[in-house]
Amino acid sequence: MAKLQQVNAHLYADYKKSKEELKRPNTIEYATEMELECAKVLLFNSRLKIFSRKLKSRWSGPFTVTEIYPYGTAKLIHPDGCNFKVNCHRLKHYHGGDLPPLEIPDVTTFPKDK
Repeated sequence: MAKLQQVNAHLYADYKKSKEELKRPNTIEYATEMELECAKVLLFNSRLKIFSRKLKSRWSGPFTVTEIYPYGTAKLIHPDGCNFKVNCHRLKHYHGGDLPPLEIPDVTTFPKDK
């Protein structure tokens, strides 16, 4: 009987530990969203499905985050002056430097057959 109580106590301790681990990621996620305020970010353009990924970078920017709204929405300002709201899942931190240039492969053209 003592063995059964010991196993039960061990299982209860594991249950409490796993419950604490489930609570932890939510606080980390909110902390990273708060770090985005006044930061430079890149915006993921998901509408470039017509082109190959090698032709054009799917990340545009850098933009400045001015405000973070509830439910993971951020207000961005482009250096040109455009303001718009996007989902925070489409953003990643911009660490400086230049974006990779637009890569266009050499396309040889052939004369038309007559």
